Amino acid sequence: MRSFPGLPPGGGDPRQVAAIVNRIGLGKLNCTGEVVLDPNQPATTVTDPRATATSMILFMPLTASAAAEQAAGRMHVSARTNGSFVIGHTDSAEPDRRFGYAIIG
Repeated sequence: MRSFPGLPPGGGDPRQVAAIVNRIGLGKLNCTGEVVLDPNQPATTVTDPRATATSMILFMPLTASAAAEQAAGRMHVSARTNGSFVIGHTDSAEPDRRFGYAIIG
């Protein structure tokens, strides 16, 4: 997980605030990651401290095997907790079902 500098709880100086706002304007939201689905398993757990029990999780396939998994319509987020989420999927032996994900909220 890539991390970007944040602001202290009391706020930052104008230069710090401008740098963060400018990154946000360029789409650098610090809410993305990558996951490879566990082969021969019906679920994969992703540990990410940015996830919460109410987060929206979005996926983008990064390999042909991942695109096929998503197109089959059998992939879903089966659980969300503070710090992790579980992806339900087929128990395929494909080792390269790699996805990018975004956590919103």
